[in-house]
Amino acid sequence: MIYVYADDARHAPRDTAGMTPGVLKCLNRHILSLCSGWRYNPPIMNRRRSSSAKHSARGTRRSASSRARGRLRLIGGDYRRRQLPVLERPGLRPTPDRIRETLFNWLAFGLAGARVLDLYAGTGALGLEALSRGAAQALFVETDSDIAASLSTNIATLDANGHVQRQTAMAFLAGPVTPFDIVFLDPPFRQGHAADACQALEERGWLSEEALIYLEIEHECEPRVPANWHLHRDVQAGDGIGRLYRRRHAT
Repeated sequence: MIYVYADDARHAPRDTAGMTPGVLKCLNRHILSLCSGWRYNPPIMNRRRSSSAKHSARGTRRSASSRARGRLRLIGGDYRRRQLPVLERPGLRPTPDRIRETLFNWLAFGLAGARVLDLYAGTGALGLEALSRGAAQALFVETDSDIAASLSTNIATLDANGHVQRQTAMAFLAGPVTPFDIVFLDPPFRQGHAADACQALEERGWLSEEALIYLEIEHECEPRVPANWHLHRDVQAGDGIGRLYRRRHAT
């Protein structure tokens, strides 16, 4: 059988009678080779991108992601939309925007004039957000010297009423006491810090009579908190859970 395509019929012999099967086979191959480039091209909008285009798009996304790394964005209050540089360190994880928005909606009526303690401060995202939204002052406790220096620089950049104490959380809690109205407690996961810090906050008098305490811990951890801390709200926070407690005066 001879495959003849209309646009290429001029390339085929006019009379194929008497051709041997071998000649006909060669003719078929010739015609098919002429038509080998024919294929249906779908509309551009439905075409799959070439591998080079995909790599280019991935590169663009990676570049955008790289630009976003190492930045902390404040999401409300006086410093809303201010972006601050933060160090990239393993385990250094600013509380995500969504969680901060939820948390500070809960705290909205208790922030004005509040004295805030950001224990295990890291980037200081929670304490800085509190200052942005009306807290009177904030004390940040951070043990890493580089992270503490970066946080001090950001506080100065904002001209905010905050101070960084470079110390371990437990060493700080063993020192001279000043009561706080709001405490942010976000210790490193899976290192057993939360229970000891909660106990020290309560027993040593670091909390005002009806203080609010936000504790962020891993999912699998059942928090051991003082009996007079009453769970007010909770929220899923990535690979952990955030719990807001309201303290009642111990009887």
